Amino acid sequence: MAHRGILVDVTKCIGCGSCVQACQKTNEQPTHEAKVFDENTFTYLMDRGNDLYVRRLCMHCEDPSCASACPVSALHKSKEGPVVYEPSKCLGCRYCMLACPFGVPTYEWHSAVPRVRKCQMCSQRGEAGPACAAACPTGATITGDRGELLAEARKRLASDPKTYYQHIYGETEAGGTDVFFIGPKEPLALGLPNVKGGPLPDLTWNALKHVPDVVLFGGVFLGGMFWLTKRKNEVADAEHRDKGEHHG
Repeated sequence: MAHRGILVDVTKCIGCGSCVQACQKTNEQPTHEAKVFDENTFTYLMDRGNDLYVRRLCMHCEDPSCASACPVSALHKSKEGPVVYEPSKCLGCRYCMLACPFGVPTYEWHSAVPRVRKCQMCSQRGEAGPACAAACPTGATITGDRGELLAEARKRLASDPKTYYQHIYGETEAGGTDVFFIGPKEPLALGLPNVKGGPLPDLTWNALKHVPDVVLFGGVFLGGMFWLTKRKNEVADAEHRDKGEHHG
C-alpha cells in the first residue's frame, strides 16, 4: 500500500465503541471509558445527540506541524502515511502539543520516563492496518489507500446529497490529512476542530517565536546534548567491543 489513510463515515456509526476498545487493546492500554485524549486514550467517541456519534483521533496531517515543531525529529511523517513517534529521540519539550491544531498529542506527566502519546495508525500492525477499522462492525471506519478513500468519500457525497453534508473534512484542513470524515452535518456541528486550509508548519513557528528565547535556545541546547550523549555512549560501546576483541 503506497499511502495509508482512514475514512470515517459518521452516518454509519452506531456508537458501539468497538473502535475505542480495539485501540486500547492493541496499544496495551487499560480498559477505560475514553472521553478525551490522554496518555491512555488515542481515540474516543463524542455523543452529539440524536444517535449521532463522532470519533476523534490523530488526523495524520500530510505536512504535520507537530513534526515540524520537534527539534529532534522524534515525530515524523512516514512514507506509509502515519505520523509516528520515536520516544528514544524525545526531549520532552512538548512543542508538538503546542503545535498540533487538532489538540491530539498528550504527555505522560506522572511517568518517571515520560513519553508523548498519540495514535500512530497502528503502524506496528503493518499491512493489517488500524485495529479500529478492523473492529468496526458497520464500516463506519475503513482504511486503505489515501487516494482511493478520498475518491470513495467523494462518491458517497455525490450519490446521496440529502444524507451527506457536502464537505470532506481532512481534504483541505491543515493542508490535507490522511484521515477523512464525512457526515450529515457540517464539521463544527459534528464537534470537529475548526481548522483552516493550508499547511500549518509556518504558522506553528510564527506561534513558537513568541515563546521566550531562553526556552527555544534551551531546546536547541538539549538537542545538542542529546546528540553528544548518544555519541559518547556509542564511542564507549565501540571501545568496550575493541577491548573485548583484543583480550580475546
